[in-house]
Amino acid sequence: MSKRIIKQAKPHRILLQTIVDALVIIFKENKYADKVIEKTLKEHPKFGGRDRRFIAETTYGIVRHYRLLAHLAETEDGFWEILGTYFIIQYLPMPDEREFKRLVEKEILDKFKSIKDEKILQAYPDWLWEICELELGKEVWEKEAKALNNQASVVLRVNTLKTKKEILTKHLAEQEIEVENIEGFNDALLLLKRQNVFQNQLFKLGLFELQDAGSQYISEFLNVEPGMRVIDACAGGGGKTLHISALMQNKGRIISMDVTQWKLDELKKRARRATASNVEPRLIEGTKTIKRLENTADRLLLDVPCSGTGVIKRNPDAKWKLNLDFIERTKAIQQKILSDYSIMTKKGGQLVYSTCSILPSENRKQVDYFLANNSDFELIKDKTILPSEGFDGFYMALIKRKN
Repeated sequence: MSKRIIKQAKPHRILLQTIVDALVIIFKENKYADKVIEKTLKEHPKFGGRDRRFIAETTYGIVRHYRLLAHLAETEDGFWEILGTYFIIQYLPMPDEREFKRLVEKEILDKFKSIKDEKILQAYPDWLWEICELELGKEVWEKEAKALNNQASVVLRVNTLKTKKEILTKHLAEQEIEVENIEGFNDALLLLKRQNVFQNQLFKLGLFELQDAGSQYISEFLNVEPGMRVIDACAGGGGKTLHISALMQNKGRIISMDVTQWKLDELKKRARRATASNVEPRLIEGTKTIKRLENTADRLLLDVPCSGTGVIKRNPDAKWKLNLDFIERTKAIQQKILSDYSIMTKKGGQLVYSTCSILPSENRKQVDYFLANNSDFELIKDKTILPSEGFDGFYMALIKRKN
């Protein structure tokens, strides 16, 4: 955990209590950190921008390094002590609260400096560290484990149906919002200072979406062209669907499918805002839905459910909510989707299998298993984006159905 010496006023007790309350909900009630923080900030509308950032960043920081902090504080559910320990090892001014009195700064810092076990130092559960080390190798995993403890970047995707990158950059600059291009990513802009852009008028007008650079790469990997018939079979809220629509210049047709209706309803709203008029949401009601689309897609995207090990930067509580049984069940689902849904690809068409995992057992091994059992498909290329490259971790494989 890197130390950051910050000169700032000591936070008042209401802020500290708000963070402790959020931690209790995350760890005791097993709620997702992003949802808890979002709800917490909504419940405190009078907090200013600085206070809101402090709550969000401190809560995420503690969730990210929970095992380390609990080890140093010698408690797993004494969240006041864990919060105080966070202040100490981040070299932040220690508030004068009674709950922090038993914490001795020198003892905690000495203990911190003496830790040799990387699993504790990088704050991962033993089982997750071991499976990642086994699959990736010790050297690669240790590098990625550290990278996954960094704060996730905020990346915008320019909606090229409504504007151009240069024009959006200019509009943002007029509002003193600084962005920069990301080499190798055509439609991506890196936000240089974190802020809530969902309230920005340019977002409301549909000129951009929030989408990680690695996620944007998947849509481009699909190699779509205007006029094609494309199926996004695990569309969710539709981030990749909207990017594909822009890459197709609104020409052709995208059938965006999911097993959950509310996600498709959200996609409809987003598509209207983006003016993505070639998108057709469709609920997967069973095997018949897939069968009706057999041999119809020029391109098929299978962005399958996964462990999410590539996006721990963004969802740090995944470290504590994941388990081995879930990963094994998820791998079975991945195999089934790839096997059952691939029939929608036309002969001569192409599909992309993608995950936000960095585990080879969810990625290339799944593709190899599929190809070994489906001789009418062949691998064209695959790519892994690792978290140490600066963004989220993703895997993608471009597979062709033979004529």
